[in-house]
Amino acid sequence: MKEEETSPKSDRDRMRKQLNETHKWPCEFMFKFVVPNANENEAALRAIFGIKARLSFRESKTGKYRSFTIKCQVENADEVFSKYEAAAKIPGIISL
Repeated sequence: MKEEETSPKSDRDRMRKQLNETHKWPCEFMFKFVVPNANENEAALRAIFGIKARLSFRESKTGKYRSFTIKCQVENADEVFSKYEAAAKIPGIISL
């Protein structure tokens, strides 16, 4: 049996389809990230998501990491992808 080939484009198309099936645009979307505990990481996330975004965080038990939940208004699936791509540039970030 031949394995299906997947490319970044087909993965994105599949994810776009799922997002479009489960969300009515525009809508409030929830993003989740884990980053090393540093003020510049919080500032970088705030810069990406803007002043209107609702941002909450929790520190890990050891204090080395912070988990962020960010809720903001997005217009479509492509804006979701754009926010995740911008956040991916933060060193050490994990997108959930």
